Amino acid sequence: MVGVTADSSQAAQLSSAKNPMIKYMLKTRENHAREQDNDYSHVFRRKTGFEMFRLSAIAMAIEFAYAAETSFVSPILLQIGIDHKHMTMAWGLSPLIGFFVSPLLGSISDRCKLRWGRRRPIISILSLGIFLGLILVPYGKELGALLGDEGYNYTMEAATGFGRNFTNFATDESGAAVAALMAATTIEETTSGPTVANYKFAVILTILGMVLLDFDADTCQTPARTYLLDMCVPEEQPKAMTMFALFAGFGGTIGYAIGGVDWENTHIGSFLGGNIPTVFGLVTIIFVICYLITITTFREIPLKLIERDELMRPLSEAAIKKEFKKNNNAIYYIQETTSLELQMAADDAKRAEALSYQNGNTNSNYKTGKLENGGQDAAEAEAPVSLSAYLKSIFIMPYSMRMLALTNLFCWMGHVTYCLYFTDFVGEAVFHGDPTAPPNSEAAELYEAGVRFGCWGMAIYAFSCSIYSLSVTKLMKWFGTKAVYISGMIYYGIGMLVLGLWPTKWGVLVFSTSAGILYGTIFTVPFILVANYHAKNCFRVHNGESVPLKQARGLGTDVAIISSVVFIAQLIVSLSVGPLVSWMETTCAVLYASTFLSFMAAIAAMFVLYV
Repeated sequence: MVGVTADSSQAAQLSSAKNPMIKYMLKTRENHAREQDNDYSHVFRRKTGFEMFRLSAIAMAIEFAYAAETSFVSPILLQIGIDHKHMTMAWGLSPLIGFFVSPLLGSISDRCKLRWGRRRPIISILSLGIFLGLILVPYGKELGALLGDEGYNYTMEAATGFGRNFTNFATDESGAAVAALMAATTIEETTSGPTVANYKFAVILTILGMVLLDFDADTCQTPARTYLLDMCVPEEQPKAMTMFALFAGFGGTIGYAIGGVDWENTHIGSFLGGNIPTVFGLVTIIFVICYLITITTFREIPLKLIERDELMRPLSEAAIKKEFKKNNNAIYYIQETTSLELQMAADDAKRAEALSYQNGNTNSNYKTGKLENGGQDAAEAEAPVSLSAYLKSIFIMPYSMRMLALTNLFCWMGHVTYCLYFTDFVGEAVFHGDPTAPPNSEAAELYEAGVRFGCWGMAIYAFSCSIYSLSVTKLMKWFGTKAVYISGMIYYGIGMLVLGLWPTKWGVLVFSTSAGILYGTIFTVPFILVANYHAKNCFRVHNGESVPLKQARGLGTDVAIISSVVFIAQLIVSLSVGPLVSWMETTCAVLYASTFLSFMAAIAAMFVLYV
């Protein structure tokens, strides 16, 4: 796949905010939006740093929840009797649902006609699911006990052959006699560990909470990200994606750091009932606050108003080129411009017209959105489409979207493998603990210490994501999008390979940075590319093949498609990592899998269309 040509680079200048006509078009829409029943002028102006923060706060909230989930759900499931094989399969329930539901929610979001807007109703519904998951996961064991779960059992066999069963480490008046018997007799201790039969209600409630938390946290990123893009003018969208990733990384950093603290011996830990309930309780409070900050930021333009009023629609490339074709452009923005700017605008218009002719009559590999039948009026292309035709766009994608989705799939598979099983890897491979050991035993305490240490490693991963997100757009300008995209995947693969070969404490902290760089990459670059695909109308003609005009490609749908590959990735990983760990008999297998998948992503990224 070839990159953007010099001609298409010139065309990109048409969307520049420095162009006087673009400034006038935005100002016209801003003034018109201010005259409506509700003021929507904020949609057509640049945003302040504080407004960007408010729009991105939901990303921070989601990552708080996701940090608690990825840190503790796997250890919780192992501690209530689910083995590695079935524990990894449990992670497959959420992506199985999300794969089918997430793109549909993207379509519903694009077509939602509520007065409240298109994105915020979906964000609110999914946030409610996250809230319920944050309650069920930490208290699943306690709720199960209320419903009749037996709890942890272990058995001791005396050398004389008499067996005694002790349940839940209960002690009573016979404790002294038991101690005397143990002192006088050789005791052979056999521990079968916790079983699902002893925690049947806890298993059901915890898995239900896990599915709610995991599905809603992953899915909520799509409408939250689209809401951010909707509220920003085109030239702000790369910066918006950077801010989104920055606050997501910051939320993950604090969330994982909260999980790395030993809350057992603190007053708040005693009050909330232990380490895990304390972590989830704090995360829940922060999540609710961040949700309210974002949902109250800006009013959305209702879809009905967008459909009937052209000036309330986002400023697209097609609208800009249509304006350039008018003969009296100078009249519209003469009051704001100098004669030099007017001449520059006229030159831009001539270049746009020449580029339009060239792209409409050549057979180059890349064409920037002109229809083969150049006489097709833009209004016809925007004619209403049926719901079936709209949903069809989810499954019939242009080549550019297919390759981007495939690359994102491999990236997410490598990253999900790290996120879901990393704390378990640290607890077992680095600290040599055992999640199935009896409570308060040395092996159990080593495992819990490893899980907490793994949280600090993941906090470093999230922090490095934030730092990297600040510089990713500059790196894209300096080295190109393709180089930045691929190098992030390669660095992650090397880091995971080294950590898998030498599982040490320092390696956990150092090489977790590679995961942060990968996350910062897949959190920004794919969505910047999708936004550019829409802004530059890249779906009309590609490689000589026309996409049907009646195939509506909404930004919300395409963002949902790119986002929803995380569900496919998690489903594949959840079904394969458990057997892989069992076959290799080490949790280092998860890092070897991450290495392989990241290198596959780098290969696929070579064929992505970079705009």
